[in-house]
Order: sequence, then structure tokens, then C-alpha cells
Amino acid sequence: MIDGVIFDMDGLMFDTEPIWTRVWAPVLATIGREYPHGLANAVRGTSGASMEAVLGRFVPGADTTYIREAAYAMVHEELRKGAPKKPGLDELLAFLAEQGVPMAVASSSALEVIRMNLANGGVSDYFGELFSGAGMAHPKPEPDIFLNTAQAMGVAPAHTLVLEDSLSGVHAGVAGGFVTVMVPDLVAADDFAREHAACICNDLVEVRDLLASGKLG
Repeated sequence: MIDGVIFDMDGLMFDTEPIWTRVWAPVLATIGREYPHGLANAVRGTSGASMEAVLGRFVPGADTTYIREAAYAMVHEELRKGAPKKPGLDELLAFLAEQGVPMAVASSSALEVIRMNLANGGVSDYFGELFSGAGMAHPKPEPDIFLNTAQAMGVAPAHTLVLEDSLSGVHAGVAGGFVTVMVPDLVAADDFAREHAACICNDLVEVRDLLASGKLG
């Protein structure tokens, strides 16, 4: 039985990952560095110190704090225009609301960006709790953000569904003892996700259908 659902945001609820992919090259160009192959995939799902650690590996010797903050600023400007919702989001939210299942968002993005995307998408009212990993000491792939969210919701991890598109998010959900489902966006499931996730779905419609049929949870 699922007592609550925690949603990631970027790439899971909204099609924002292509925006993140586009910003790295122009941001790095401002400091005279070229985009290193694989950076966008490596930083996907990270934030704060964990993002800077990845940036340090790909752009050694650079000011990783500047790169991170410049990327966030550029993405923020793009998101003001609104980001498309991922297929099945409205259907899944409506189903969960009908069932009286509490919902929350736990994202690596800044809290103001979370609120902006939810408002632009017209889905703010579905969520009782919003958590950002941007300033956390231990962001994804550590489970802290999901554990804090579950505590605020008053639900146990073992009975809480975590929906993620990123590998770091899947690691975080599994580490926290959550029922973790991956809905891949730009990065395919790896061996860890295939072995440890409760299931891997093509889209949020499939998540809704599995919940409705009692096959998930």
C-alpha cells in the first residue's frame, strides 16, 4: 500500500533537462573553457556540493561555484517562459488526488524554481510539501532529501513511492528504503536501477496504470 508519493521534478514532471544540457557550453565559454563530453549526463540529478564535485572532475582548476551559479541563473531565465509537462503528469496527479494520496516534490533545483515550474504548469495545489536539495549538505545521491520529505509528510519510506528519472535519484530513493520507480528521460536505466528499482516505466501514464491495478506498492 502506498501512503504517499514523492516526485522529482526536472526530467520527471517537466521537460527541463534539454535546457540544462544547453547551458553548460555557453557558461564554460565565459571562462574560456570548452564543453567536455559527458558533463551534462554526469551532473544530471545533482546539486550543490555534489554538482561542484562533478564539475571539478570535468573542468579541473575552474571556479566550480561560479559555473554552478551561472548555470542556475541561465536555466532560471529559460524556465520563466515555462517548461512542457511530461506525458501523463496530469493524469497521474489527478488519479492520486482522487485516491487521497498525499504528494510532495523533492528536487535538486532551487525552491523558487520548483515553485515557478509548478505554478507555470498549473499543478501547485497538488503538493503539500516542497523540498530543495540545492542547499543540502548531503544532496542526491544521498537519501536525505527524500527522508526529510517523508518525515514532513508523516509517511514511512517503505510505504512511500519515489518517482525519479535520474540515476542519482534512483540511488537516493533505494538508499532511503523507498519504493523507487525510474521513469528514464535522457539517461537510460543502468544495472543498479534494473536490479534495485521497484520498476522502470516508460512514462507517468504507466505509473498511474500500475497504481490503479494494484501492481505497484
